[in-house]
Amino acid sequence: MTTAVAAPVSSKGLNSNTYFNDKSKPMEVRLSNMTAAKAISDAVRTSLGPKGMDKMIQTSKGEVIITNDGATILKSIQALHPAAKMLVDLSMAQDIEAGDGTTSVVILAGSLLGIHPSIIAEDFVKAAAKSVEFLTQISMPIDLSDRTSLLRAATTSLNSKIVSQYSATLAPIAVSAVTRLAPASASNVDLRDVRIVKKVGGTIEDTELIENGVVLNQTVVTSGGGPTRMEKAKIGLIQFQLSAPKPDMDNTVIINDYRQMDKVIKEERQYILNLCKKIKKTGCNVLLIQKSILRDAVNELSLNFLSRLKIVVVKDIERDEIDFLSKSLGCKPVADIDAFTEDKLGSADLVDEVNQEGVKVVKITGVKNMGRTVSILAMGSNSLVVEECERSLHDALCVVRCLVKKRALIGGGGAPEIHVSRMLAQHAQSLKGMQQYCFQAYADALEVIPTTLAENAGLNPIAIVTELRNRHAMGDKNAGINVRTGLISNILDENVVQPLLVTTSALELASETVSLLLKIDDYVQAR
Repeated sequence: MTTAVAAPVSSKGLNSNTYFNDKSKPMEVRLSNMTAAKAISDAVRTSLGPKGMDKMIQTSKGEVIITNDGATILKSIQALHPAAKMLVDLSMAQDIEAGDGTTSVVILAGSLLGIHPSIIAEDFVKAAAKSVEFLTQISMPIDLSDRTSLLRAATTSLNSKIVSQYSATLAPIAVSAVTRLAPASASNVDLRDVRIVKKVGGTIEDTELIENGVVLNQTVVTSGGGPTRMEKAKIGLIQFQLSAPKPDMDNTVIINDYRQMDKVIKEERQYILNLCKKIKKTGCNVLLIQKSILRDAVNELSLNFLSRLKIVVVKDIERDEIDFLSKSLGCKPVADIDAFTEDKLGSADLVDEVNQEGVKVVKITGVKNMGRTVSILAMGSNSLVVEECERSLHDALCVVRCLVKKRALIGGGGAPEIHVSRMLAQHAQSLKGMQQYCFQAYADALEVIPTTLAENAGLNPIAIVTELRNRHAMGDKNAGINVRTGLISNILDENVVQPLLVTTSALELASETVSLLLKIDDYVQAR
């Protein structure tokens, strides 16, 4: 379902006088921007909320992805129009800043662009700032030690995903992972310190957080007959090869004498044996070997020696995994055998290759002096499910990270948008001229979120939004749409909450992008 949005018509020749006298051109360009942006907005609009639809995307490589994550959908869209590309980038910016609300931010921008463009661009940013002020007033401060509130926010995020029925499994994992990384005084969390290892097998319920340990993508090499389990492990991480050295350039050596051939083979054996003995001498009994491009990281001869020395071997460690493993296990990567000493090793109670739901998984547990990192084993019945499980976990992790950045919660279900819409409309009455019109139009545009939630749940959007306005007018600030029952209810009682940062970030980014688009009145095709 890869969507293409039409490219803008190339501009007329810059030397022609009619080009500068064409008064309709700015309006045409703005309308073109609106049409392209609305097309992108409409493409993801049906995916909003727990009752939103999923998209099946076929990539250029022929892979199939099923998801309702706005950022993932937009990443796959071949947007040709510059305005459409800006909305795709807007979704990426929201994904980086908050990790959630990637669909909402595009829908909001599309709705704001539906307002007639005039000298209102700067007023949108002012209206967004006022909206953030109103949202902050109704937000509920939380503490990172309040695990229940963190779980409520993570569960709300997961409830709009394909894997929503497993939110009771995934939400505690996301909360535990982020709280382990974030000390009480932290203002941010680096999610690169959370590593999700995907394995096809079992169900999503088998997904687990590895307590005080690491799970590896690779399996133990058993071709040499070596061990697969090691207690009181001393772990070494090497970046050199345990195979015969090769010259930098291709060379051919012709040996006519079989005695010379024997000598070459003996020297190779002796060279590799010396490497293996030096490794064993340090006390190392678990060896992680980085993947090699130039030559084999290990060969049959070295595997045979290592198995005799009772060393567990895991090969093909990727280059981008080295930093994470080094930080987690406390071992230092070594690029030369002479630098391989005992102080470079990490320690763990157990390294074991277990058979979990028919899948071999290497777990390192009881790591001594473990760094601030977390390993999660994500499982599922097929690759599509595992990929969606990973995306959903990432969003849940981002939601909990948002609460570390800005420690406040607000309701979901369209409640904050309706509240801000009402407050902005009231504020607009105190303004004059074009600014009043702009604030009122901005307030009306915010209603797109509850309207879309109602539409995607199969409800009557006009009746639902009208009822929602009435409840808020009577002072019920927490009234929102319960899409499961199809009724208006107190959204906090339903445990539908989201981080304040998700909504404020969506409003600010959408407003900035729309303001930028409204100030464009022409395209010039560069050569």
